[in-house]
Amino acid sequence: MADPAPHEAIVAAYGQSQQRAVAGTLAGVDSLWAELAPDDLTGSWLAGIGERIVRAVQAGKLLAAATGQPYVDAMVAADGLTSDYLPGAARVPARAFTLSAADGRPLDSLLYLPVIRTKTLLQGGLTLQQSMTKGLLDMQRMVASEVADAGSSAAGVAMVGNRQVTGYVRRVRAGACARCAILAGRWYRYDAGFQRHKRCQCYGVPATHARPGERLDPLGFFNRLSQAEQNRRFTAAGAQAIRDGADIFQVVNARRSVTVLDSYGRKVLATLEGTSRRSGFYRQIRTETEARTGIRFARGTADIEQGLPRFQLRTPRLMPEELYKLAADRDDLIRLLTRFGYLI
Repeated sequence: MADPAPHEAIVAAYGQSQQRAVAGTLAGVDSLWAELAPDDLTGSWLAGIGERIVRAVQAGKLLAAATGQPYVDAMVAADGLTSDYLPGAARVPARAFTLSAADGRPLDSLLYLPVIRTKTLLQGGLTLQQSMTKGLLDMQRMVASEVADAGSSAAGVAMVGNRQVTGYVRRVRAGACARCAILAGRWYRYDAGFQRHKRCQCYGVPATHARPGERLDPLGFFNRLSQAEQNRRFTAAGAQAIRDGADIFQVVNARRSVTVLDSYGRKVLATLEGTSRRSGFYRQIRTETEARTGIRFARGTADIEQGLPRFQLRTPRLMPEELYKLAADRDDLIRLLTRFGYLI
């Protein structure tokens, strides 16, 4: 059996890097929020503060996503294995996870919602300070979740791409809530999307054939908490029921809802971000359409002047979580992740 010390050091370093990405982004966004003009929130947002907040969040998402593949590869190497990627699908581009919000919408539209909330609260009779504080809290929740989602999504794609990884074990941090606690130590296949709620404290630990992964006991997590912490996280009644012998899984409801779009004849998690004419996804779909139809589309102004039609992209870019559901097998999943720009 492999010595667990190197693996734990890698996992700890990865967890710390994710926390730093979230904390650093929150600090920057807090400062920018304070620059909004109280008497003209929308005007000051549109004058540049909104764009700066979006860029700050994108930078945080990039930092979190950039550590995903090195983390997975380091865990594989610690098992004495060599990372195994298919040609053309050997790199996880961190920027691909910064182009939209986690639910597929444009990032700027998501981050503007706290401004709308603040204005609504002001109109409802709250003071300026109360409204701005509540708006900032909304912003903090969104930012923390977006950065963490980028990190977990990039790591998840790396686990799919690296064929030495068989799955992952869910790891909870000290601040995990009751919903996450009941999932602590559960093993998931490599293609199982990582379910998170807002400000989730969990992440996945890659498992391989050489190291299937340590299973943790959710009840053991509960028992290690003080009674006060048990009551806070599981509610007083829920915690007492667990202490009295109730099934922890029955006490806690760990459901999570997601926002989806109507496309491909059904509801899917998709985004139109990262689909510009310069994007790899746009070029990939254009090439496929040309091969299927025999039509040559314009590449530039000269082609348009010669009468070649401009390609209109009508295919939404599916999110990684949606691709996990669609793939027939691992090779098909890697092909889809490459087609939609999450592996290159």
